[in-house]
Amino acid sequence: MTDSKYVKWGVLGTANIAKGCTIPGMKLVKECKLWAIAGRSLDKANSFKEEFGFEKAYGSYEELIADKDVEAIYIPLPNDLHFKWVTAALKAGKHVLCEKPLALNASQVKEMHQTAKDNNVFLMEAYAYLHSPYIESLRRDLTQGVIGKVDYIETAFVTQGYKEDIRLHKENGGGAMYDLGCYCTTMILSMIDSEPEYVKAVAEFSDEDVDSMTSAIIKFKNGVRASFNVGMVLGENTNSRYDHLYIHGNRGAIRSEVEYNQQGPAKYLLYGVTGVDERKINIPQNYSLEISQMNRCILGGERPKVSPAFSIKNAELMDEVFKQIGY
Repeated sequence: MTDSKYVKWGVLGTANIAKGCTIPGMKLVKECKLWAIAGRSLDKANSFKEEFGFEKAYGSYEELIADKDVEAIYIPLPNDLHFKWVTAALKAGKHVLCEKPLALNASQVKEMHQTAKDNNVFLMEAYAYLHSPYIESLRRDLTQGVIGKVDYIETAFVTQGYKEDIRLHKENGGGAMYDLGCYCTTMILSMIDSEPEYVKAVAEFSDEDVDSMTSAIIKFKNGVRASFNVGMVLGENTNSRYDHLYIHGNRGAIRSEVEYNQQGPAKYLLYGVTGVDERKINIPQNYSLEISQMNRCILGGERPKVSPAFSIKNAELMDEVFKQIGY
């Protein structure tokens, strides 16, 4: 918590998600100051500086972390680099927003959050969609018992296949589960307030030895069952995708085809005892909502919406899926 009216942000990396999603979201938040950008080359960092209006550009990650003016750092690096650079930033006293998945396993996630606690800074895992009014509306309907007691939830996130992409590299934490499955597990955990009792999962593996498709079922201690399907199989380099959510209760159901991180007009259907109702929602740019919430944590002492406990619980669930599929 500070007395300032804005937060000086640094971006550690020039990944596509930073360029196309998060940095444009930052520019929509008035309390966010684009202070510094770092790349593996100074030329790349300078190109981002010119395009987006950062104050400084660095040709190494170490230089950005050492910048005494940087208060918060967004990290969009490959999955296998999260632990190293998040830890370095936290130990330098920087607040950190790190792309999902936060780390490759629950042990790393726990250590990273302990490091944040030890250095009195915030660490939040970047699931922009969890900040959406779409998620808030779903939770509100469930809390108010609109469909009664929930007994089953299923979700799917399936995208194109890739001929050559970092998602295919096992050493970088590639595969459908790391890239897409974390969306499905967090969606399920955000809707079900219980601990998993058991997990069963199977997967198809690619020639690169990463899971190209994974399916899982989860039984929770409160009796709720859940399932999800993720894959990178919808044609090669087609930009195709499929998103689905279904929640069943003893007095109705929710059906949604809203895409993870969708922006703009959206809707989902409520099937109840009185017929079918439609929930219409206008979703702002989710990444701006995420940055705005992180700023409120830093400036006003708000707690991260994606809490340490939630990230750890999700990482533990993912660990069990990886164990089941033999990754």
